[in-house]
Amino acid sequence: MRLRPLALASTVAVTALLLAGCSGAQDTSDASDSKGSADACEQVAAPGALTDSVDVSGDFGEPAKITVAKDQKVDEVQRTVVTEGTGEKVEEGDYIAYAMSAFDSKTGEHLGDLGYAEGELLPQDALANQALAEAIGCAPIGTRVAFALPASDGADSQLYIIDVLDKVPTAAWGEKQEPVDGMPVVTLAKDGEPAVEVPSADAPAELEISVLKQGDGPAVADGDTTLLQYYGVDWESGESFDSSWSKGAPYAAPGNTYVPGFVQALAGQKVGSQVLVVIPPELAYGEDPEGHELGGKTLVFVIDILATQHAPAAQ
Repeated sequence: MRLRPLALASTVAVTALLLAGCSGAQDTSDASDSKGSADACEQVAAPGALTDSVDVSGDFGEPAKITVAKDQKVDEVQRTVVTEGTGEKVEEGDYIAYAMSAFDSKTGEHLGDLGYAEGELLPQDALANQALAEAIGCAPIGTRVAFALPASDGADSQLYIIDVLDKVPTAAWGEKQEPVDGMPVVTLAKDGEPAVEVPSADAPAELEISVLKQGDGPAVADGDTTLLQYYGVDWESGESFDSSWSKGAPYAAPGNTYVPGFVQALAGQKVGSQVLVVIPPELAYGEDPEGHELGGKTLVFVIDILATQHAPAAQ
Protein backbone atom coordinates (compact mmCIF):
# COMPACT_ATOMS: atom_id res chain seq x y z
CA MET A 1 0.00 0.00 0.00
CA ARG A 2 1.51 3.28 -1.06
CA LEU A 3 0.24 5.58 1.65
CA ARG A 4 0.21 9.34 1.31
CA PRO A 5 2.23 11.61 3.62
CA LEU A 6 0.76 13.10 6.79
CA ALA A 7 0.18 16.86 6.89
CA LEU A 8 1.52 18.07 10.23
CA ALA A 9 -0.13 21.49 10.53
CA SER A 10 -3.04 21.70 12.99
CA THR A 11 -5.84 24.26 13.25
CA VAL A 12 -8.22 25.61 15.83
CA ALA A 13 -11.58 25.53 14.06
CA VAL A 14 -12.30 29.21 14.58
CA THR A 15 -8.86 30.48 13.56
CA ALA A 16 -7.05 30.71 10.25
CA LEU A 17 -3.63 29.99 11.77
CA LEU A 18 -2.16 27.52 14.18
CA LEU A 19 1.31 26.08 14.36
CA ALA A 20 1.79 26.43 10.63
CA GLY A 21 5.56 26.42 10.90
CA CYS A 22 6.89 29.85 11.85
CA SER A 23 10.52 30.81 12.22
CA GLY A 24 12.18 32.36 15.24
CA ALA A 25 13.55 29.56 17.40
CA GLN A 26 16.26 30.81 19.67
CA ASP A 27 18.91 29.17 21.81
CA THR A 28 18.25 28.46 25.48
CA SER A 29 20.62 27.62 28.28
CA ASP A 30 18.78 24.72 29.94
CA ALA A 31 19.76 21.93 27.53
CA SER A 32 20.18 18.53 29.14
CA ASP A 33 23.02 16.09 28.62
CA SER A 34 21.08 13.99 26.11
CA LYS A 35 21.56 14.94 22.44
CA GLY A 36 17.84 14.66 21.65
CA SER A 37 16.86 16.86 24.56
CA ALA A 38 19.63 19.35 23.77
CA ASP A 39 18.40 19.67 20.19
CA ALA A 40 14.87 20.23 21.47
CA CYS A 41 16.02 22.93 23.88
CA GLU A 42 17.91 24.71 21.12
CA GLN A 43 14.72 25.04 19.06
CA VAL A 44 12.62 26.70 21.77
CA ALA A 45 11.63 30.33 21.18
CA ALA A 46 12.71 32.98 23.67
CA PRO A 47 10.28 34.76 26.02
CA GLY A 48 8.83 38.08 24.88
CA ALA A 49 6.88 41.02 26.26
CA LEU A 50 3.49 39.52 25.42
CA THR A 51 4.06 35.99 26.70
CA ASP A 52 5.79 37.27 29.83
CA SER A 53 2.92 39.63 30.66
CA VAL A 54 -0.10 37.38 30.07
CA ASP A 55 -1.95 36.30 33.23
CA VAL A 56 -3.21 32.73 32.76
CA SER A 57 -5.90 31.06 34.87
CA GLY A 58 -7.51 27.64 34.82
CA ASP A 59 -6.12 24.21 35.64
CA PHE A 60 -3.61 22.38 33.48
CA GLY A 61 -5.44 19.97 31.20
CA GLU A 62 -8.46 22.27 30.92
CA PRO A 63 -9.09 25.26 28.61
CA ALA A 64 -7.26 28.36 29.76
CA LYS A 65 -8.47 31.87 30.43
CA ILE A 66 -6.22 34.90 30.18
CA THR A 67 -5.90 38.54 31.05
CA VAL A 68 -3.48 40.51 28.90
CA ALA A 69 -2.75 44.14 28.04
CA LYS A 70 -4.32 45.02 24.70
CA ASP A 71 -2.64 46.14 21.47
CA GLN A 72 0.75 44.60 22.14
CA LYS A 73 2.83 44.18 19.01
CA VAL A 74 4.29 40.76 18.21
CA ASP A 75 7.28 41.02 15.88
CA GLU A 76 8.86 37.63 16.66
CA VAL A 77 7.82 34.23 17.96
CA GLN A 78 7.60 34.30 21.77
CA ARG A 79 7.35 31.53 24.35
CA THR A 80 7.16 31.69 28.14
CA VAL A 81 6.68 28.82 30.59
CA VAL A 82 3.55 29.44 32.66
CA THR A 83 3.92 26.33 34.83
CA GLU A 84 6.61 23.68 34.45
CA GLY A 85 5.71 20.01 34.61
CA THR A 86 7.58 17.23 36.36
CA GLY A 87 7.48 14.54 33.65
CA GLU A 88 9.99 13.50 31.03
CA LYS A 89 11.22 16.18 28.65
CA VAL A 90 10.09 16.34 25.03
CA GLU A 91 12.91 14.93 22.91
CA GLU A 92 13.65 14.09 19.31
CA GLY A 93 11.27 11.45 17.92
CA ASP A 94 8.66 11.87 20.67
CA TYR A 95 5.00 11.95 19.69
CA ILE A 96 3.26 14.37 22.03
CA ALA A 97 -0.39 14.73 22.97
CA TYR A 98 -1.11 18.40 23.58
CA ALA A 99 -4.02 20.82 23.86
CA MET A 100 -4.38 24.56 23.55
CA SER A 101 -6.51 27.65 23.85
CA ALA A 102 -6.20 30.37 21.20
CA PHE A 103 -6.60 34.12 21.67
CA ASP A 104 -6.33 37.26 19.58
CA SER A 105 -3.07 38.80 20.78
CA LYS A 106 -4.29 42.39 20.31
CA THR A 107 -7.63 42.14 22.09
CA GLY A 108 -7.32 39.04 24.25
CA GLU A 109 -10.48 37.64 22.62
CA HIS A 110 -10.88 33.91 23.10
CA LEU A 111 -10.87 32.22 19.66
CA GLY A 112 -11.27 28.58 20.59
CA ASP A 113 -9.88 25.46 22.28
CA LEU A 114 -8.55 22.25 20.78
CA GLY A 115 -7.29 18.98 22.20
CA TYR A 116 -9.02 19.05 25.58
CA ALA A 117 -11.82 16.72 24.48
CA GLU A 118 -11.17 13.12 23.46
CA GLY A 119 -10.41 12.63 19.77
CA GLU A 120 -10.01 16.31 18.89
CA LEU A 121 -6.32 16.44 18.02
CA LEU A 122 -3.74 13.90 16.91
CA PRO A 123 -0.41 13.69 18.72
CA GLN A 124 2.46 15.19 16.76
CA ASP A 125 6.15 14.53 16.31
CA ALA A 126 6.85 17.72 18.22
CA LEU A 127 10.26 18.48 16.77
CA ALA A 128 9.20 17.77 13.18
CA ASN A 129 6.78 20.72 13.33
CA GLN A 130 8.78 23.92 13.61
CA ALA A 131 6.20 25.92 15.52
CA LEU A 132 5.57 23.06 17.96
CA ALA A 133 9.31 22.69 18.47
CA GLU A 134 9.51 26.40 19.26
CA ALA A 135 6.61 26.08 21.70
CA ILE A 136 7.13 22.79 23.56
CA GLY A 137 10.54 21.44 22.63
CA CYS A 138 12.44 20.33 25.74
CA ALA A 139 9.40 20.97 27.96
CA PRO A 140 8.66 18.37 30.65
CA ILE A 141 5.32 16.61 30.37
CA GLY A 142 2.81 18.56 32.45
CA THR A 143 4.12 21.95 31.30
CA ARG A 144 1.87 24.86 30.27
CA VAL A 145 3.36 27.54 28.00
CA ALA A 146 2.26 30.84 26.55
CA PHE A 147 3.18 31.01 22.86
CA ALA A 148 2.75 33.95 20.48
CA LEU A 149 3.06 34.07 16.70
CA PRO A 150 3.50 37.25 14.65
CA ALA A 151 1.06 38.11 11.89
CA SER A 152 1.66 36.27 8.62
CA ASP A 153 -0.10 35.50 5.32
CA GLY A 154 -2.97 37.87 6.08
CA ALA A 155 -3.61 36.42 9.56
CA ASP A 156 -3.39 38.53 12.69
CA SER A 157 -0.86 37.74 15.40
CA GLN A 158 -2.17 35.18 17.86
CA LEU A 159 -1.52 33.94 21.35
CA TYR A 160 -1.80 30.31 22.47
CA ILE A 161 -1.78 28.67 25.88
CA ILE A 162 -0.49 25.14 25.23
CA ASP A 163 -0.59 22.19 27.63
CA VAL A 164 1.96 19.39 27.09
CA LEU A 165 -0.23 16.43 28.07
CA ASP A 166 1.70 13.20 27.47
CA LYS A 167 4.07 11.19 25.34
CA VAL A 168 2.34 8.69 23.05
CA PRO A 169 3.98 5.30 22.34
CA THR A 170 4.88 4.59 18.72
CA ALA A 171 3.80 0.94 18.96
CA ALA A 172 0.56 -0.67 20.16
CA TRP A 173 0.44 -1.11 23.94
CA GLY A 174 -2.81 -3.03 24.45
CA GLU A 175 -3.31 -6.36 26.21
CA LYS A 176 -2.06 -9.31 24.19
CA GLN A 177 -4.80 -11.55 22.76
CA GLU A 178 -4.79 -15.21 21.74
CA PRO A 179 -3.87 -15.68 18.06
CA VAL A 180 -6.49 -16.99 15.65
CA ASP A 181 -5.82 -20.35 13.96
CA GLY A 182 -5.12 -20.09 10.25
CA MET A 183 -4.12 -16.44 10.36
CA PRO A 184 -0.56 -15.29 9.61
CA VAL A 185 1.83 -15.50 12.54
CA VAL A 186 3.17 -12.17 13.83
CA THR A 187 6.32 -11.74 15.90
CA LEU A 188 7.52 -8.40 17.27
CA ALA A 189 10.95 -6.86 17.63
CA LYS A 190 11.83 -4.97 20.81
CA ASP A 191 10.72 -1.68 19.27
CA GLY A 192 7.39 -3.20 18.26
CA GLU A 193 8.14 -3.65 14.57
CA PRO A 194 6.32 -6.76 13.30
CA ALA A 195 7.44 -9.64 11.16
CA VAL A 196 4.81 -11.78 9.43
CA GLU A 197 4.85 -15.46 8.51
CA VAL A 198 2.14 -16.30 5.98
CA PRO A 199 0.58 -19.81 6.17
CA SER A 200 1.45 -22.25 3.38
CA ALA A 201 -2.16 -22.40 2.26
CA ASP A 202 -4.44 -20.73 -0.24
CA ALA A 203 -5.34 -17.16 0.55
CA PRO A 204 -8.80 -16.73 2.09
CA ALA A 205 -11.51 -15.45 -0.22
CA GLU A 206 -13.08 -13.21 2.42
CA LEU A 207 -11.79 -10.39 4.61
CA GLU A 208 -10.34 -11.76 7.86
CA ILE A 209 -9.59 -9.61 10.91
CA SER A 210 -8.14 -10.52 14.29
CA VAL A 211 -7.04 -8.36 17.23
CA LEU A 212 -3.53 -9.18 18.46
CA LYS A 213 -3.50 -6.53 21.21
CA GLN A 214 -6.64 -5.01 22.73
CA GLY A 215 -6.31 -1.32 23.48
CA ASP A 216 -8.31 0.73 25.95
CA GLY A 217 -8.56 4.06 24.13
CA PRO A 218 -11.34 5.64 22.08
CA ALA A 219 -12.78 3.63 19.19
CA VAL A 220 -12.04 4.56 15.58
CA ALA A 221 -15.19 6.03 14.02
CA ASP A 222 -16.21 6.56 10.42
CA GLY A 223 -14.33 9.49 8.90
CA ASP A 224 -11.67 9.62 11.62
CA THR A 225 -8.03 10.38 10.89
CA THR A 226 -6.00 7.72 12.67
CA LEU A 227 -2.33 7.84 13.61
CA LEU A 228 -0.92 4.36 13.05
CA GLN A 229 1.99 2.10 12.27
CA TYR A 230 1.49 -0.48 9.54
CA TYR A 231 3.38 -3.40 8.01
CA GLY A 232 2.12 -4.82 4.72
CA VAL A 233 2.88 -8.25 3.25
CA ASP A 234 1.94 -9.95 -0.03
CA TRP A 235 0.27 -13.27 0.90
CA GLU A 236 1.64 -15.10 -2.14
CA SER A 237 5.30 -14.14 -1.79
CA GLY A 238 5.40 -13.51 1.96
CA GLU A 239 7.43 -10.37 1.25
CA SER A 240 6.76 -6.95 2.73
CA PHE A 241 5.83 -4.33 0.13
CA ASP A 242 5.35 -1.28 2.38
CA SER A 243 5.85 -0.34 6.03
CA SER A 244 5.70 2.77 8.17
CA TRP A 245 8.36 1.16 10.34
CA SER A 246 10.85 1.17 7.46
CA LYS A 247 10.05 4.84 6.87
CA GLY A 248 10.82 5.69 10.47
CA ALA A 249 7.56 7.31 11.57
CA PRO A 250 3.87 6.63 12.22
CA TYR A 251 1.44 7.68 9.51
CA ALA A 252 -2.01 9.25 9.14
CA ALA A 253 -4.17 9.84 6.07
CA PRO A 254 -6.93 12.46 6.43
CA GLY A 255 -10.25 10.69 6.84
CA ASN A 256 -8.61 7.23 6.77
CA THR A 257 -8.75 7.16 2.97
CA TYR A 258 -7.30 3.68 2.54
CA VAL A 259 -8.43 0.66 0.52
CA PRO A 260 -11.80 -0.69 1.74
CA GLY A 261 -10.42 -3.72 3.59
CA PHE A 262 -7.96 -1.58 5.52
CA VAL A 263 -10.74 0.83 6.51
CA GLN A 264 -12.93 -2.07 7.66
CA ALA A 265 -10.07 -3.38 9.79
CA LEU A 266 -9.82 -0.02 11.59
CA ALA A 267 -13.56 0.49 12.15
CA GLY A 268 -14.52 0.30 15.81
CA GLN A 269 -11.05 -0.71 16.98
CA LYS A 270 -9.73 0.99 20.10
CA VAL A 271 -6.63 3.14 20.34
CA GLY A 272 -3.74 1.06 21.67
CA SER A 273 -4.82 -2.01 19.68
CA GLN A 274 -2.84 -4.05 17.20
CA VAL A 275 -4.94 -5.49 14.39
CA LEU A 276 -4.09 -8.20 11.86
CA VAL A 277 -6.07 -8.16 8.63
CA VAL A 278 -6.04 -10.29 5.49
CA ILE A 279 -7.54 -8.38 2.55
CA PRO A 280 -8.71 -10.12 -0.64
CA PRO A 281 -8.05 -8.34 -3.95
CA GLU A 282 -11.57 -6.94 -4.37
CA LEU A 283 -11.20 -5.06 -1.05
CA ALA A 284 -7.62 -4.01 -1.84
CA TYR A 285 -6.44 -2.93 -5.29
CA GLY A 286 -8.79 -4.96 -7.44
CA GLU A 287 -8.49 -8.17 -9.41
CA ASP A 288 -6.60 -6.75 -12.40
CA PRO A 289 -2.78 -7.08 -12.18
CA GLU A 290 -2.52 -4.46 -14.92
CA GLY A 291 -4.56 -1.93 -13.02
CA HIS A 292 -2.16 -1.57 -10.07
CA GLU A 293 1.15 -3.05 -9.00
CA LEU A 294 -0.74 -4.79 -6.16
CA GLY A 295 -3.71 -5.68 -8.33
CA GLY A 296 -4.88 -9.28 -7.96
CA LYS A 297 -2.98 -9.74 -4.70
CA THR A 298 -4.21 -10.74 -1.27
CA LEU A 299 -2.63 -8.38 1.26
CA VAL A 300 -1.77 -8.86 4.92
CA PHE A 301 -1.44 -5.89 7.26
CA VAL A 302 -0.40 -5.55 10.88
CA ILE A 303 -1.78 -2.22 12.11
CA ASP A 304 -0.87 -0.48 15.39
CA ILE A 305 -3.50 2.13 16.29
CA LEU A 306 -1.77 4.94 18.20
CA ALA A 307 -4.42 7.69 18.23
CA THR A 308 -7.56 8.79 16.40
CA GLN A 309 -8.97 12.22 15.62
CA HIS A 310 -12.70 12.29 15.14
CA ALA A 311 -14.14 13.94 12.05
CA PRO A 312 -15.72 17.36 12.75
CA ALA A 313 -19.45 17.23 13.36
CA ALA A 314 -21.60 18.40 10.45
CA GLN A 315 -22.82 21.96 10.84
